[in-house]
Amino acid sequence: MSDLVAFTDGGCRGNPGVGAWAFLLVDKKTRQALERAGGEPNTTNNRMEMWAAIAALEAIKPGETRVLVVSDSKYLIGCCTEWMAGWKAKGWKRKGDPLKNLDLLQKLDTLITPRQVGFRWVMGHSGHPGNEHVDRLGNEAMDRIQRGQDPAHERRFEWTGPLE
Repeated sequence: MSDLVAFTDGGCRGNPGVGAWAFLLVDKKTRQALERAGGEPNTTNNRMEMWAAIAALEAIKPGETRVLVVSDSKYLIGCCTEWMAGWKAKGWKRKGDPLKNLDLLQKLDTLITPRQVGFRWVMGHSGHPGNEHVDRLGNEAMDRIQRGQDPAHERRFEWTGPLE
């Protein structure tokens, strides 16, 4: 059972290329929501997926510990639920190539460890209201970058969509 749900998404136009992340964080009891978006002019899709989750977890107030992250990124979910513990136990190493996105993996670890974080995968571009909402926010942030504007966006409102 979670107290909060965080819909997260990240994407790029080109990979690497102009990229953006977005999240929608909703208090399940009050339906009060916070949405944010940001981006970078030269990044990768996986980094933006990770930044979306990081930004959502950083927005959680101290004491709020139970959150469900809903994402269309199998990479993000796999990192956080399957692979991270092993990489961490091996000194953040794996066989063969060095770990990609190590800085973000370690940041995610510090944000997940003190909380009860669950993850749920949803298919992207399938009509899921929360996922479609953050996908739109991310695309708007990429549009702002391409126009030479600041990609940052923030808004508080009451979410009327589904909570998972």
